[in-house]
Amino acid sequence: MAALSGVLQVLPFPIAGPAPLWRTVFCWIALLPLLWSLLGNDKTGNLLTVGQGAALGYACGFLWYLGNCYWIYQTMYLYGGLAKPIAAGILVLFCLYLGLYHALFGTLIAAFHKRFGRQVALLLVPFAWVAVELARARITGLPWDLLGISQVDNPLLTRLAPITGAYGLSFIIAAVNALWLIRIRIRERRFTRLTLTIAGVVIIVLYVTGLRVITNPKPSPTTATATLVQENLEVGAANTGPQPTTQQFLESFSYLSRYPSPRFLLGIPELASTPSVYLIRQNSAEGADSEPTPTPTDLIVWPESPAPFQDLDPQFRNAMSALARATQTPIIVGNTGFEPNSNVERGYTPYNRASFIAPDGVFAGHYDKMHLVPFGEYVPFKELFFFAKNLLNEVGTFEPGKQRTVFKTSGHTYGVFICYESIFGDEIRHLTQQGADVLINVSNDGWYGDTSAAWQHLNMVRMRAIENHRWILRATNTGVTAAINPYGRVTAAAPRHQRTSIRVHFAYENGLTFYAAHGDLFAYACALITTLCLVFSLRPKVAVN
Repeated sequence: MAALSGVLQVLPFPIAGPAPLWRTVFCWIALLPLLWSLLGNDKTGNLLTVGQGAALGYACGFLWYLGNCYWIYQTMYLYGGLAKPIAAGILVLFCLYLGLYHALFGTLIAAFHKRFGRQVALLLVPFAWVAVELARARITGLPWDLLGISQVDNPLLTRLAPITGAYGLSFIIAAVNALWLIRIRIRERRFTRLTLTIAGVVIIVLYVTGLRVITNPKPSPTTATATLVQENLEVGAANTGPQPTTQQFLESFSYLSRYPSPRFLLGIPELASTPSVYLIRQNSAEGADSEPTPTPTDLIVWPESPAPFQDLDPQFRNAMSALARATQTPIIVGNTGFEPNSNVERGYTPYNRASFIAPDGVFAGHYDKMHLVPFGEYVPFKELFFFAKNLLNEVGTFEPGKQRTVFKTSGHTYGVFICYESIFGDEIRHLTQQGADVLINVSNDGWYGDTSAAWQHLNMVRMRAIENHRWILRATNTGVTAAINPYGRVTAAAPRHQRTSIRVHFAYENGLTFYAAHGDLFAYACALITTLCLVFSLRPKVAVN
C-alpha cells in the first residue's frame, strides 16, 4: 500500500507533457494507501514502531521521486555526457536521499499513532505533511513539486495561495486524504458516517463563503507589451557540430527582438485544449516581400541560455546597446557576468547574471543568481564528485549572488529571477516587497529535453504568479516561453523547440499579498504544531494510580 501511494503521488503531476486536468484528481487519494499502512498493525497485531513507519514512508518516497524526477537520468547522460550506468546511479542516489523526507513523515505519523491514537494522528496528518515539505525547502533546498502545485489549475484552491503559498494547498489535500480514512475507519458507531458527511459539507460551505468574504485583487487591464525571445540552442553534450559565431547569434536574436513571430499559442503548449493563433502582418507599401515593420514594445527579454554571452565582451555590449537604442526599449538578457577578484587563482569571479540595458543603451544594472543548481552550476564537495565534470563543461562553476536586485525604468519596476530560483516561493516574494510590479523569469530548460521537468517547472512558476498576484513574463531557451497572469493562467506562449519570439500583453500590478508580505508563516505554524506534538509524544506516559 505504501508503494501504491508512491505511484499515485506521481500521477497528478506532468509525466511526459502537461498534466491533463482529469489526472490531477489523483492527489485527493494519493496519500490514502500510505496513511492506511502507517496506521495499521504489524503481523503480530501490534501498532507499528517508529522504525517501521519510517521504512514504509521511505519506500513511498523513493518511488515518488523515481517517477517524478526520472528526468535526472536523461539530463545526466544525454546532456551531461555521463555514461548511462553512472546517470542511473545518480538518479537512484537522488531518490534515496530525498526519500528520507517521506521517511520523516512516516516516523511522525507512527509516533503520533502510538501516543495519541488513530483519530488524533489522522488529524495531525496535514500539519506533519506541510512541516516535512517546509523541511525539504529549508534543509535540502529542493521543494520541487510540493503536493499543492498539482492543483495550480484549481481556481477554488488557488485562492489560498496569496495567503498561505502552495503549502496551504498541500494542507487541504493532505487533510482530505486523512478525512477519507477517518470516514472509512469509523463505522461501528451510530450516525458516525452521517455526522462526518455533514461536517464535510459544512466545512466546504464555510470555505467557499470565506473565500467570497476575502477580497482578492482583480488583475488590471493589460496596458503593456513585451517581446520574449526563445533562442532554442542545444546544451551540454547534445551541442555537437559547427556552431554559429557570437556575432551571428547576436544578429539572429536581435532580429527576433524587433520582429516577433505572428504565430503564438493561447495557452499551454502541447495541451489539447490550447489553440494556435496566426496573425496576418501588414507589410509596408514596398510589397509583400519587403521586411515587416518593427513591432513597438515596452520590454524585450532574452533568456538564460548556453550562448557565449559575457558582459565583459565588447561585441556583446555593443550589440545589446545598439538594439536598445534602435527600439528605444529596455532589455533584460541572460549572460555570464565576471567580477575581478584577486583572491582566486583565475583573477575573477563568474556569475549567472541577468543584465538590464536601459533604452539609451546603458548597462544600468544586473542581478546575479543567488540560488544555484547543485551539480549544474556548482558542485558541493567537488573533490568527491569528479564524475560530474562533463555536466559542468557548459555552464561552468558559478558563485552565488549577494543580493536581490530590481530594475527601474519609466516609472515601473521589474523583478528578475533565474531558472531554478522559481521553485522557492519564499525567495521570489522579496521581489514584490522591493516594489516589482511585474516579474521576469529567464530560464534554460534545454537540459530537460522532452521530459516532464519543463512542464513541472512551468507549473511552479505559475504558482509564483498566484502567490504574488503579479504577471510573470517568462523567456526560456527551448520552452516554455510564456506570459502568465496573476491567476496563474498562461495567456500566450511560444511553440517549444523553435527559434522564435512572441509579443505578449501584460499589466503592471501593485500591492502586496499576505504571502508576499509574510512568507511561509502558515508553513512555520504547521511545523511548530508538529514539533510540539512530536516532543509530547516522545515523553514517557505518566502512570495514574
